[in-house]
Amino acid sequence: MWTGKYVRSPLVRSLFQNMVSESEASETQEWYQCCPDLLGESVQPLFIQSHLDSGTKAFLKRSVEKSGWLLTQLYHSFVSTILAPLVSRTSINGFLGRGSMFVFSPEQFQRLLRIGPEWRAERLLDLGAGDGGVTEVMGAHFREVYATEVSVPMKWHLQRRNYKVLGIDEWQQTGFQYDVVSCLNLLDRCDDPLHLLQDIRRSLVPNTGRLILAAVLPFQPYVEVGGRWQRPKEHLKVKGKTWEEQVTELSNEVFRRAGFEVEAVTRLPYLCEGDMYNDYYVLDDAVFVLKASEDNSESTQ
Repeated sequence: MWTGKYVRSPLVRSLFQNMVSESEASETQEWYQCCPDLLGESVQPLFIQSHLDSGTKAFLKRSVEKSGWLLTQLYHSFVSTILAPLVSRTSINGFLGRGSMFVFSPEQFQRLLRIGPEWRAERLLDLGAGDGGVTEVMGAHFREVYATEVSVPMKWHLQRRNYKVLGIDEWQQTGFQYDVVSCLNLLDRCDDPLHLLQDIRRSLVPNTGRLILAAVLPFQPYVEVGGRWQRPKEHLKVKGKTWEEQVTELSNEVFRRAGFEVEAVTRLPYLCEGDMYNDYYVLDDAVFVLKASEDNSESTQ
């Protein structure tokens, strides 16, 4: 969304920003809207209503400020154009130190997991952690924080934050299990989503372990290979036209098939820092808390 930051006239800028503020208020309310009556009967009581909070507002404010750095944005645009045919968009963002993501604030994370600010556990694993910005929100509650990431520049960011970076084929074979595994906006970007879910299930601490999973809806899976997009090997089809219908389908079909049951779900915006064209970018997320089903036979072999 453009805020008129390059408009020179103070009067025009003021009028424009007032107009934008009104439209933004309406837009941000829509980010969290859900019609519980459209959810399946088993999912309705699990829905948690979220709202725009101070942590989200702070991220949006930083994004707006950064998008106003004209020379920096011009440099980013130039470098991105040169590197785009050679490396992934994620690696370009990691190299430039831009494109940080925001999924939930500390308060929203705590509310989803039904924990307090002082709650602590042993191990967190964040799969596809990017630059570690979202990992940091969760990591405050854990004594050990592990992460995976395929992008080399993003790995540098994670290592600078002192997170233990594991290989994408290593985290399942460490010899220990995790209290919480986060899989945020990764399910639609991996080749074998059901196999990933089953690996996560086996890696969780029995009984108390939880999976925090975010999925962009509508669900449109594809993977990035060498800067090009292609369909995954295992195409996971999620039925439904609305957010509520796809949440129900994921809960009752996909997760159950992988041996999980839903404990809580909410609707949140998946935010990304912007550029010289937009202050920020936003996608529609469903964020789930999942626990392993007691009936192991539900899991696909």
